[in-house]
Amino acid sequence: AGDTGKTTRDIIQLKLLGLPGNFGTGLIPKDCIIRTLQKQGVADAVEMAYIKLISGGQSLLSLKSYDQRREAFQGTEVDDIWLDEEPPQEIYTECLLRTMTTNGIVSTTFTPLMGLSDVVLSFCPGGELVEGTVKDTATKHVTVCDWDSVPHLSQKEKDEMYAAIPPFQRDARSKGIPQLGSGAIYQVPESDVVIDDFEIPKHWPRAYGMDVGWNKTA
Repeated sequence: AGDTGKTTRDIIQLKLLGLPGNFGTGLIPKDCIIRTLQKQGVADAVEMAYIKLISGGQSLLSLKSYDQRREAFQGTEVDDIWLDEEPPQEIYTECLLRTMTTNGIVSTTFTPLMGLSDVVLSFCPGGELVEGTVKDTATKHVTVCDWDSVPHLSQKEKDEMYAAIPPFQRDARSKGIPQLGSGAIYQVPESDVVIDDFEIPKHWPRAYGMDVGWNKTA
């Protein structure tokens, strides 16, 4: 599933099946695609595809989008779910339930541009993003893919792109670190103002600030 029917077609469908009219040029070989069913309302989009298994049976590939809402995801048992771009919490939860009786897998691939959302926090207990098995769980894993993990990007390309990105998005775009969120007021990367914990000297003055609403100020 992706965020809309069009992006599901242009990203997921393209990667798995290939170009419309030339299916079999994606990750799934042509001789393994038994037949496809078209999606209504989105040109060249596939709703379902039947895929031949090495065991001799067949598997059903279903392509959905978040704009179909949670109800479109309920009721079926699924072995493997791929969510491209961050899903709404209710859809992510529904997908987890679809794999409960199959011992299946839910994979999410996205840049955390919405900050520490409920979905992101489920992978970052306490707001801390750590690669590997998520703390206090045995069922969730985080893989961080930063620009240095992408060999086909040259240093010149990365430098030019980094300079073109708004400062508050740079850590999220280049390192996969959740950004400040869609409601960020100051377009400053957290790395410019956040430091490691240290003991505050007793002689340092202390101050507190509180933002209590849009028409008030700290």
